[in-house]
Amino acid sequence: MIKAYSYLSVNKKFNHTVRLKPARIILGFFLLLKNEGMLAFIVCRNERKSYTLMKKVKAKKSLGQNFLQDVEIVERIFEVADVSSIDWVFEIGPGTGVLTAVLAKRVEKVLAIELDHQLVARLQQQFVDSQSVSILEGNILEIDMKELLETSGFTEHPYKIIANIPYYITAPIIKMLLSLKHQPVSLTLMVQDEVAERLAARPGSMSLLSLMAQYYATVEKKFFVPKKAFDPVPKVDSAVIRIIPRRAYDPEEDRKVFRLARAGFAARRKTLVNNLSSSLSIAKAAVEEKLQQLGLRPDIRAQALSVEDWERLAKIF
Repeated sequence: MIKAYSYLSVNKKFNHTVRLKPARIILGFFLLLKNEGMLAFIVCRNERKSYTLMKKVKAKKSLGQNFLQDVEIVERIFEVADVSSIDWVFEIGPGTGVLTAVLAKRVEKVLAIELDHQLVARLQQQFVDSQSVSILEGNILEIDMKELLETSGFTEHPYKIIANIPYYITAPIIKMLLSLKHQPVSLTLMVQDEVAERLAARPGSMSLLSLMAQYYATVEKKFFVPKKAFDPVPKVDSAVIRIIPRRAYDPEEDRKVFRLARAGFAARRKTLVNNLSSSLSIAKAAVEEKLQQLGLRPDIRAQALSVEDWERLAKIF
């Protein structure tokens, strides 16, 4: 008997009930399932220790799809995520189910959200008998995350996020996840290598992106992932990062910090004094005086400031 979960009006694009089907994955042998007249896939291992699919899934370029194939990378991701049998995991972009299949065997509960309708149908078939895995079709940037977490019970239980994020929506997804009222214990994310470097940057190489991430959490780049680990092979390499939330989202206080930061980063080649003066319509002398109060040089640039420096600046501007 298939157990189904209903989420009413969770996705703004849907007017009907979204049904989630938990399922069990069977690894190591072939299982043929019919899906709209076609054979659905099931994940299995070959002798070279890479994941293969019985029926190859064609990646959609429009969705930025590149499917992880390397089992050694999969194992390293789980080492970073530090999951156990009592964990609840929210997975974004399960794709062909490579990570989901391993999660199904190692954690208590998995809720996975996938945008691609074809992949959702296949995943629901793949995990049709599981009591621990639920598959939801939807856009992570459009779904009501507060309602989803509450309805699925994730607000009543510590949870972790694992995701292979499409490169073109990395920043908005991270921003949305870090602003959740009920924050995850940790986020283990696969992102573009260059973006990983920016997210984990130190003072001297900071950007608005790194400030945004590090204001809410500690960010660490854990390991490099070569592009050959994916199918199809993307044009750029990737990396796995781990994010540990450290403060709750505070709209009023946060707005002050990021209003100032946006002004400070307005032109990277200009000094902080020039950027703040022109963006905030404040005399340069007045800006220099405030920087001096905090022991900051008048020729300093925004990328040299730490998160703590921006917090102190916000209090006196």
